Formats: sequence, structure tokens, C-alpha cells
Amino acid sequence: MPSAQKSRAIQRARRRQSRGRVYLLGALALIIIVGVGLYVYATSQPPSIVYAKLNTSQGLIEVELYQSKTPKTVTNFVNLAKSGFYDNLVWHRIHKGFVIQTGDPYSRNGVNNSTWGTGGSPQTLPLEIDSSLHNDAGYLAMAHATDPNSGSSQFYINLANNRALDGNYTVFGKVITGMDSAYAIGNVPVYTPPDGQPINPFSVLLTSVTISNSP
Repeated sequence: MPSAQKSRAIQRARRRQSRGRVYLLGALALIIIVGVGLYVYATSQPPSIVYAKLNTSQGLIEVELYQSKTPKTVTNFVNLAKSGFYDNLVWHRIHKGFVIQTGDPYSRNGVNNSTWGTGGSPQTLPLEIDSSLHNDAGYLAMAHATDPNSGSSQFYINLANNRALDGNYTVFGKVITGMDSAYAIGNVPVYTPPDGQPINPFSVLLTSVTISNSP
């Protein structure tokens, strides 16, 4: 091959190599940009499950809350917990073998039991039903008044399988440890039903609720 043709061939080969490196670097840069974008998006989304520690006079109850399945209910619960709304409230409705219920601000510090069960937070919630969640023992659900879209702050823990309640209340979480504490609350002496108010409210206080993204 004449030297001029050989030189041109070498130059073409070098240009191809250069373009190849440019394409490779471009592809790597695109992969990095897409990866960073996906990471930022993923970390900006709320977790599918958040966790709460319910500190009570009868011991610790740890629960998982289903953010992705009941987003409005869990978001409201988390916001109330972080604001201290649930501090020092009585488990004001206790029915052994059925449910224990709390979340009424009128029960704070165990005073004026004539109003227990009638209070709530300023926010009302729509009914959020997920067919995979049931009122089985250990599951949490929002209480409400006659209107199914009037949930607010009061919630209950099922002490038994209560599937007759399914479809009527938003089931939004589950006890993962501490059901012995829930059962202990369910066993305290109460006044005559239907209210099921504890005779000694200080034995069944929900002292605080703390939220985390891991158990």
C-alpha cells in the first residue's frame, strides 16, 4: 500500500476509535444520569411501610403501617404522632376479646370521662379499603362516627378476628411485637359496657407514639 493510502487508513481507524470512545463516554454518562435520577426519585417517595412504637402503661406495642395501601390514613396518623397529639391519652374503649380503642384528645391525662369517645383531630379522613387487609387479631383500624368518611384520630386494635367489620373501617396497620401488651390492656377492669371505659385510666395510658422508617 502506498504511504499516502496507508496514512489515510490509519487516520480513519483513529477517527473510528475516537468516535467509539466518545460514544462509550456518552453512554456511561447517560447511565449515571439515569441512575442518579432514579435514586433521587426513589428516595423522595414515601416508604411503602412505616413503623410506630406505641408506648403504653402496659408495655410497648410496635406496629407497621401500610403507607402505600392507605396513604391518607397513615399520613394523618404519622403527622398526629409527630405533633404529640397521642401523648397521654387513655385507651378509653376496652372490650375483652374484641378491641381496644384510643386516640380521643378528650381522654388526655385520664380526666372528664363523660366526654371520652367523642373527640378527634381537625382532620377527617375518607374510608380507605384495601381488599388485602382485614380486621384480624393484631390489626389496627380507624374508628369513625356514623359517616364512614369521618375518621379522624381514634383507632382500635383488634384482639380477635373481627372480619364482620371488614369494609366498614380503614385497616391501616398491624402489630408486629407487643400483642401481650394489647391483651393486657384488654384485660383491665372496666365499667359496664357498652362504653367499656377503664376503671383505672392511668393503668391504660397511651403515653406516646414514635415514628420511624425501620422496625
